[in-house]
Amino acid sequence: MESPKFKNALIVGAGAGISASLTRLFAREGIRVALASRSIEKLGALCSETGARAYACNAADPDEVERLFGLMEREIGVPDLVVYNASGRTRGPFVDLVPADVAQAIAVSAFGGFLVAQQAAKRMLPSKRGAILFTGASASVKGYAQSAPFAMGKFALRGLAQSMARELSPQGIHVAHFVIDGGIRSAARVEPADQPDSMLDPDAIALSYWNVLQQPRSAWSWEVELRPWVEKF
Repeated sequence: MESPKFKNALIVGAGAGISASLTRLFAREGIRVALASRSIEKLGALCSETGARAYACNAADPDEVERLFGLMEREIGVPDLVVYNASGRTRGPFVDLVPADVAQAIAVSAFGGFLVAQQAAKRMLPSKRGAILFTGASASVKGYAQSAPFAMGKFALRGLAQSMARELSPQGIHVAHFVIDGGIRSAARVEPADQPDSMLDPDAIALSYWNVLQQPRSAWSWEVELRPWVEKF
């Protein structure tokens, strides 16, 4: 079976790391890319490098998300590949957490994922094709001490992805959730010299996303866990 061909990708929660690696990979594959973030100033260099277009958007605001998809449709095209990479967190002892901060963290990690996925699915269902990918974390399956809001948001996002996969896969839309279980390498965060490859390489993560996108529909994954070879789990 021929691999699916994607034309227009939207990455929400764009920045350095996974989303930047995905942008470069998609651009190399000839896919037009739109990037969405609260602050788009940080995306200038990536857009210049890849030809991507940046849009300011608060992913937890229904009106802004709807506007984002409308702008992308008019200026680039209807997205047939959407990645939700945004997340919010606030840390601290459970009894000291500020309710408003917790609500905001959950809104970005989970409710924003729902809003973006709903707009994407509405556009993919008529053609019965497309892919919606969610970036999870260790907190998607493990709630750590003093990190309840992040766990709440990521658990909810994982549940959203599972529910969507069961409903939308039979209608031709590939929904997948990625548990990123470990530290991600960056310019500011590198592994010790005596522990090579002990952190996740964002380019390697992007390649795993791409491999899932190439799966024939007779053998779709709805969830993939990624971790360095030395990571405990």
